[in-house]
Amino acid sequence: MPIVHVEMIEGRTKEQKEALVKDIVKAVETHTNAKKEAVTVIINDIKKENIATKGEYLG
Repeated sequence: MPIVHVEMIEGRTKEQKEALVKDIVKAVETHTNAKKEAVTVIINDIKKENIATKGEYLG
């Protein structure tokens, strides 16, 4: 049972997330021979105020 975790800065629409999940599931099916029903995708929306990158705080 493949489990894919996606972490990204919040702000995407439900439709964008649904499209992303479909593409992820298709890629996992293609490259692992797992059935669609066995693939789980977990999306964690992270607030900008909780992220720093390249030494710079985004929030």
